[in-house]
Amino acid sequence: MGILTVLIPVSLILGGIGLAAFFWSLKNRQYDDPEGDARRILTKDWDDHPKP
Repeated sequence: MGILTVLIPVSLILGGIGLAAFFWSLKNRQYDDPEGDARRILTKDWDDHPKP
């Protein structure tokens, strides 16, 4: 039972870090263009320097 006093807080901390990383990625607009790469790979135009 003593190990639970360690494992439960560690799992909550790691879960909180993962949740914070997810919200950070939402805030930094990481998921704005999920379809763009899928369509861009099918075009015949080659662009070595894509626009940001």
